[in-house]
Amino acid sequence: MHWVLLSLLSALILGFYAVAKKSAVHKNAVPPVLLLNVLTAAVIYLPVIVISRISPDSLSQTLLFVEPMSSQQHMMLFGKAAIVGTSWALAFHGLKHLPLSIATPIRSTSPLWTIAVAVVFFAERPAFVQWLGILTILTAFLTFSFVGQKEGIEFRSNRWVGMMLAATLLGSISALYDKYLLQQLQFRPATVQAWFSIYLVVVLLPMAIHWYFKERIQKPFEFRWSIPAIALTLLVADFLYFTAITDPQAQISIISPLRRTSVLIPFLYGVINLNEKNARPKAICVGVMLVGVYLIR
Repeated sequence: MHWVLLSLLSALILGFYAVAKKSAVHKNAVPPVLLLNVLTAAVIYLPVIVISRISPDSLSQTLLFVEPMSSQQHMMLFGKAAIVGTSWALAFHGLKHLPLSIATPIRSTSPLWTIAVAVVFFAERPAFVQWLGILTILTAFLTFSFVGQKEGIEFRSNRWVGMMLAATLLGSISALYDKYLLQQLQFRPATVQAWFSIYLVVVLLPMAIHWYFKERIQKPFEFRWSIPAIALTLLVADFLYFTAITDPQAQISIISPLRRTSVLIPFLYGVINLNEKNARPKAICVGVMLVGVYLIR
């Protein structure tokens, strides 16, 4: 399957992932939501790791095979988990306190940072029409942010916006690190996803322990089925994403903006189900974004 189509499918599933996140953290404690989310992914991938080790022939010819790694390679994947775990912690807290139709577009500005670094350090050169598509999508994302001011959200001083922006920057760094792991070091997608899922538990466990002993009375937790749904949708979306990146022709400066089109689904959910404001200007932004997707195809 072509890497652009894989990226768009990943974006579609990421849209449902964003809705599941909002449902999980709404009036709920963030640390246990994060921990149960990553535990779900780890439980799914642990048998794959075990089978790949004790019976490699049964998976070696499939996309699920998890290759053996050195201690240095394990540290590299732990580093990815640390970056993403920090990004998630910031993003989940921001998402809890911001409208879904505002928080998701802020998170989606990550291509701005990703493209700049990809062009400078990876020598990627999108075609002119693709550049036009990228700029169109980014313009739509940034306009989303300005619309938020109509809802009383002052971007320069709002702490939750600051958390979302910090999470976005870390997400861009993670995207470029993915390119390095999958294209230059030629890690298998399943290897990255499996061990990354395991190490995320290690990264996020201390925050959950702190919540349990210090904050669980003030910030109660309620289990919801949207919590494991976060892990399941992300596993599928990331597998498609990692597979797209392994294509030698794939460009991260194209894939990253395409994945941000996932904003369409949480936008519709926020407007229809949560009755969020300013639907018309936000809809115009979504329309402009889809024009960018057409140009970037």
